[in-house]
Amino acid sequence: MNDNTVNKLINKNTKPTSMRILVYDFLSAQTVAMSLSEIESNFHNADRVTIYRTLKTFEDKGIVHSIQENNTTKYRLCEDGCDEQTHKDWHLHFYCKICKQTTCKDEITFSKDVQVNFRVDEIRLFAKGICENCLEETLQ
Repeated sequence: MNDNTVNKLINKNTKPTSMRILVYDFLSAQTVAMSLSEIESNFHNADRVTIYRTLKTFEDKGIVHSIQENNTTKYRLCEDGCDEQTHKDWHLHFYCKICKQTTCKDEITFSKDVQVNFRVDEIRLFAKGICENCLEETLQ
């Protein structure tokens, strides 16, 4: 059992069940956002509904953020600053039309320092194009 994962879940007010630990550890090893089907394909003996409920709990607790991509929802671990009230994933989500992968572009952000008289809980920035890896391959 990964004590670091257990502590992260407990710190997010989430009971560290075996499935939650497995899903968290799986997502933490990923470099791209993953759909429910993609995650499920890596858990051969797990129930789809259990994985879905785990992801929804993680989203509610500020552990993952969801990215709406066409008609699919993809999931990526949040930064440590996200919580049950506010997701702070104010960065660009980028979908590559060639490799079909979605990545978080943390270097492209929406300013958090905008002075407004309302509270912003979530911002969804989404772009489609060709990622740096696929673009490099097309130029060779």
